[in-house]
Amino acid sequence: MFSLQDLLGQEQGGQAVDQISQTVGAEPSLVNSAIQMALPALINGLANNASTPSGAQSLNNALEQHDGGILDNLGGLGGLAGMILGGGQPASPQLNAGGILGHILGGSQGNVTQQISNQSGLGAGQVAQILMLLAPLVMGYLARQKQQNNLDADGLSAMLGNQQQQIQQAPQGGFLTNLLDSDHDGSAMDDIASIAFKYMTGK
Repeated sequence: MFSLQDLLGQEQGGQAVDQISQTVGAEPSLVNSAIQMALPALINGLANNASTPSGAQSLNNALEQHDGGILDNLGGLGGLAGMILGGGQPASPQLNAGGILGHILGGSQGNVTQQISNQSGLGAGQVAQILMLLAPLVMGYLARQKQQNNLDADGLSAMLGNQQQQIQQAPQGGFLTNLLDSDHDGSAMDDIASIAFKYMTGK
């Protein structure tokens, strides 16, 4: 699962890439390349967060705030982008991209942004925007999976763990490990596994 087409389906994924490209002002091919690096980083971060019982339960609770409806309005993603990137208090917890990203990537967020920028040729500011736009989509995807498959905290942890294994076995796996190992001690896990995934609802 390395592209929005894989995540959302061919039509919805292509639509989302086009909308994100327009928002950040970059060629779709470059944006798609950045997305293919960013999505594994987000999934890997979520899997690490959900690898403990408390982290999995926190993620499960967070997904109760999501109905996956954002995936039904990808044609309006350009309008949503204004709310997601506009700063200030989000109108909905589903759009609190900064809060979501902070909990997923923690202190690795800056390193992830810079590495993807270096690899994709996009500016760091553009990559940061892409990550902000992807975060609610990923949460919407997980919420939809939770609903459709009736997943509890353990089920979410198992699903993310399986996806994490696929990511690490892929050709980009080594790049991803370097991407997330922000303190260069050889372990990406300790950089983000301890982050409590308590995505709050704007209180």
